[in-house]
Amino acid sequence: MDAIVTVVGKDQMGIIAGVTHELSQAGINILTISQTILDEYFTMIMKVDLGQMLLARQELNARLETAGLRLGVQITLIHEDVLKAMHRI
Repeated sequence: MDAIVTVVGKDQMGIIAGVTHELSQAGINILTISQTILDEYFTMIMKVDLGQMLLARQELNARLETAGLRLGVQITLIHEDVLKAMHRI
């Protein structure tokens, strides 16, 4: 099962490393990744595989929120099924 992770915030060194570290520690594999800088804002979107995830979803969300606060970014994880359902409406 896959999900989409988005990361947005003021650009600074270490954002990619911080986010990917949290995902790796949770047993989440990154399938595809795209990132860019829009003016001074960092944006990244990743498709990830949750099939081997080591944490409960609530724990993962809490860790991503903590990492986002530390890195000064907003990290959002949306399950692929939710995105598909949104586009069927």
